[in-house]
Amino acid sequence: MTRSFRFSLQASAPRPAAEWRELGRRAEDLGYSALSVSDHLDAEMDPLVALAVTAEATRDLRLTTCMLNNDFRHPLLLAKQIATLDLLSDGRVEFGLGAGWKATDYDQSGIELASPGVRISRLAESVQILKQCFNEGSFDFDGDHYNVRNHDGQPTCVQSPHPPLLLGGGGRKVLSLAACEAQIIGINANLFAGVIDASVGASATLEATDEKLIWIEEAAGGRFNDIELQTRVHMSQITDDPVGLAELMAPALGLDAEAALSSPHVLVGSMGQCVETLLSWRERWGLTYIVLNEDSMVDFGPVVEALTDV
Repeated sequence: MTRSFRFSLQASAPRPAAEWRELGRRAEDLGYSALSVSDHLDAEMDPLVALAVTAEATRDLRLTTCMLNNDFRHPLLLAKQIATLDLLSDGRVEFGLGAGWKATDYDQSGIELASPGVRISRLAESVQILKQCFNEGSFDFDGDHYNVRNHDGQPTCVQSPHPPLLLGGGGRKVLSLAACEAQIIGINANLFAGVIDASVGASATLEATDEKLIWIEEAAGGRFNDIELQTRVHMSQITDDPVGLAELMAPALGLDAEAALSSPHVLVGSMGQCVETLLSWRERWGLTYIVLNEDSMVDFGPVVEALTDV
């Protein structure tokens, strides 16, 4: 089965309410499927509050948390927040949840930055609890990280049994968890270092992405064809000189221009070149859910129009 394309914008920068509402309306008018907001302690808005405002200003735009840091909220509280947003938006939530990665979030909050294995183990338990919260009836849970007693998750989500779960990352363990549990898998660079710098480039290449798809398919088994595959595009620009732009920007990610241009996290070129690149990503990896930066919204409008539902 060939899945159709859809596109999302990532936006988090603070702005007045009128401007934020207008961003959502403009994205919807240009054909974007979703607006996503990240979850960090630096200068950005709270994702759940921001998306609630977007819900009131739009009609059909999907509301994506990309990604909530599991270490910031107890799963019982998070289940209530997500269910409330899904209820009040008439079922438009896409529930992105991650193990946490950004070192400054932990430095500033005093939350322990545990090893990736511990954070992923905690995320796995949280996913199990969240799914039980979204089911009917009360439940108990005994884990290494969480314990729950006689809890009946409320309110009930509009989407049944719960909003689509988006999990992802760049390492085998978290992608394997996503392959077993999520409806959407976000493929990204491996951010084990806690910062985005030249160390991430090696895990963002064409070859690294090939390997990630092998991990996902092996872990997903028979459910692989039901999973939507997403990529977070960190560099996106319409330009007549993609090589020149890549030569300028790629070293910051530890890549040369050729490797950068073949990465599924870089989308630069003319409109026609970008369309062809996206078609090649779908052919090679099955990537159809494309997340672009907010500043690409207008320039990529024709690309979105050309490929949405194709």
